[in-house]
Amino acid sequence: MTTSAARPDSAPERPPGRHGRLPRSARRHQLLDAARDIFVARGYHAAAMDEIADRAGVSKPVLYQHFPGKRELYLALLDEQVTHLGERMVNALQATSDNKERVHGAIAAYFEFVDGEGEAFRLLWESDLRNDPEVHDKVENAFAAIVSALADTINAESGAGPTQSHLLSAGLSGLAEISARWWLERRNDQASDLSKDDAVALISALAWRGISGFPLQSDLQLGADGQSASESPARKSS
Repeated sequence: MTTSAARPDSAPERPPGRHGRLPRSARRHQLLDAARDIFVARGYHAAAMDEIADRAGVSKPVLYQHFPGKRELYLALLDEQVTHLGERMVNALQATSDNKERVHGAIAAYFEFVDGEGEAFRLLWESDLRNDPEVHDKVENAFAAIVSALADTINAESGAGPTQSHLLSAGLSGLAEISARWWLERRNDQASDLSKDDAVALISALAWRGISGFPLQSDLQLGADGQSASESPARKSS
């Protein structure tokens, strides 16, 4: 995972005027949206609560009524984005009992998240606060939950053991994340004619070809002489 510097060239425009009184939940959502725009554009360290309040169209005291400080606001926003990614993944895996479609849905979930409003994915994978222990733990815990969910599908299809399935799941998650970010950075290139759907289909085909052709657990177990179980004398003579 890479760390990105602030992005001052992409700073959001200021919205016109102030907003009227809103229910607390709606106000919180509005403030988080504004914070997302500023944190993505500026990075955590360069972002200012004044600018976030101005972006939301509220006074600074209103912002502090909901979030006591910049760190608390950032962590709340990170929690929101982690939840969004997790929900996308769960929905993809629960939408079908077909493992091939589950793999496709899981990869599509990464692409949809990366292509989401405001490039909020940068808060997870390119944050200048990434080395903060609490931020690091939130991101890693989210990744671990996704890996665990995908591991069940991989285990059911390949017959690999729990440890092998989790390793393969981590590899699949990394493939989906990096591919989605690569596609996003290049989708507006004139030379690129790869749509999001085409990109998802391409990466899904690669992933499924590997998972569906993966050896069963019995083929991975080594005998005492270092041979795989499939090459042992007992197997050869049967």
